[in-house]
Amino acid sequence: MKPKNTICLWYDQDALDAAQFYAATFPDSKVTAVHQAPGDYPGGKAGDVLTVEFTVVGIPCLGLNGGSMFKPNESFSFQIATDNQDETDRYWNAIVGNGGGESQCGWCKDRWGLSWQITPRALVDALSAGGAESKRAFAAMMTMKNIDIAKIEAARRG
Repeated sequence: MKPKNTICLWYDQDALDAAQFYAATFPDSKVTAVHQAPGDYPGGKAGDVLTVEFTVVGIPCLGLNGGSMFKPNESFSFQIATDNQDETDRYWNAIVGNGGGESQCGWCKDRWGLSWQITPRALVDALSAGGAESKRAFAAMMTMKNIDIAKIEAARRG
């Protein structure tokens, strides 16, 4: 049964490559269907891959090969919760190392322009603590690209 809500992501002809990368990188992720265009369209020709159905950590998505008309931006991101530094580094390095780019505070972009927040649960806990503890953790986070859990925990302790 198709989910009632699916995230539609616009790609410039490489939705299948992106979906295959996500499926290989994240648990509970897979490509579930590939559909060719039944006719020519502004971004391609009949027979080209038009849409790709996939999941990213259990979230249903549809990749649309719409062409170069629209580009993704930071107003949408996947936020991936991590349990330890190894997992944080593994996802960060997979995205950045596959043609992506680093940003600040645990954010990075994949090579298709989609933004990702690789967010350790320890960071969320620290920011949710409130008071001076939260303020110190926030200040530490603001200096980071990939989140360093040990530094967040040290800042939290003061």
